[in-house]
Amino acid sequence: MKTIESMPVFLLCCLLLQLSPAPLRGAASEPVDFQRARALFEKRQRGEPLSADEQAYVIRAMAAQKAAKAKQANKGEAAKTGSTLPVSDPKIVAALVPLDELTGGYKAESGGLYGDGRNTPPPAHLAAYLAESKKIQPLDAEGRPAKNGRVVLLSIGMSNTTMEYSRFKQVADADPEKSPQVVIVDGAKGARTGLAWSLDGLEFLPAGEEQRLVAELAKAGVGARKGFGDTWTGAEAKLAASGVTARQVQALWIKQAEARPSALGEFPAHARILQASLVNILNIARHHYPNLRVAYLSSRIFGGYATTPLNPEPYAYEEAFSQRWVIRDQIKGEPRLNYDPARGEVKAPIVVWGPYLWANGTTPRKSDGFAWSLDDFVTSDRTHPDTTARQKVADLLLRFLKTDAGAKSWFIKSEANAGR
Repeated sequence: MKTIESMPVFLLCCLLLQLSPAPLRGAASEPVDFQRARALFEKRQRGEPLSADEQAYVIRAMAAQKAAKAKQANKGEAAKTGSTLPVSDPKIVAALVPLDELTGGYKAESGGLYGDGRNTPPPAHLAAYLAESKKIQPLDAEGRPAKNGRVVLLSIGMSNTTMEYSRFKQVADADPEKSPQVVIVDGAKGARTGLAWSLDGLEFLPAGEEQRLVAELAKAGVGARKGFGDTWTGAEAKLAASGVTARQVQALWIKQAEARPSALGEFPAHARILQASLVNILNIARHHYPNLRVAYLSSRIFGGYATTPLNPEPYAYEEAFSQRWVIRDQIKGEPRLNYDPARGEVKAPIVVWGPYLWANGTTPRKSDGFAWSLDDFVTSDRTHPDTTARQKVADLLLRFLKTDAGAKSWFIKSEANAGR
């Protein structure tokens, strides 16, 4: 027998109009028997009068039906708009301060991008970075200096990275100040976090890394054991599609993260895992791109609106310390991060901060008024950047490359020409 839900709407309305407004009686909290309601409706249709209790029952059935439909509609809207609650603790998020504005420290870590309140590289590292930047010049396909050669700026990272960098490429390629010899290639790939890029380059990593990487991926819920096989090879294919070669890659923008960092341990544990991945990526990249000189690191955008555990706060914020630790260890002379042939085998490019992308939601940063709104993020998870967020990152990256003392020497047309 059909339930009341199958009745034509106009018939239900007619029934309600004919029913007297009798008070609801009986156990209103009990589940509605829609078969009984249907039988009452059919009884009325046959011209038989309904008792006050029967009228009340039909009215309650109609109310229950309406509530059920409204609830279902709300669920559908929530799924469509991503209007579930953020998974981050708002009290924790409220206390976070952009790293470049942090003065008091965070969990035993000092403020400033480079630590100790410093937002610029220490003098010796800055001088070395500027020297490496000046060595960047157009190269032919074999990596030899050539007036009509190319300088490739390649991105490495995960889904957010490729979404943002693809927009950056559009904006930068249309900028008249960019050197026409700079070729921007997006090598990032969705769902390929730091551990994935590491596992795909095991042959260039120290012994024992495979076991560690597989264990960490298992913690994050990823069951890969033999690598993904599409990170470095994917970047190579994108280089070829752009008409350039691996020997022309001289600069990287690396924006990397690990998925579900809460499963990797509370700070600093999850950030240490990302730090290790960044070191691995730098080592592997140096093998693939023998003329690589500089890598710019950026940490994640705001994660306080996230509705999934993929990368909420405070993990997105804390991953900035991974970048800092890599740079710090290079400054200290860590052999795996050596960029200077005078100190031994070159294992990595020189590493500095690229643009810092984090801001605490709608609270403007003091330095530039930069902020993140809810609408900057896709509705499905409020973690991946929507159109406006991609534009914001593209603008920050372009501004950095056009104003940074080292980057502009090869990125800007007038600066590059003046240097040759």
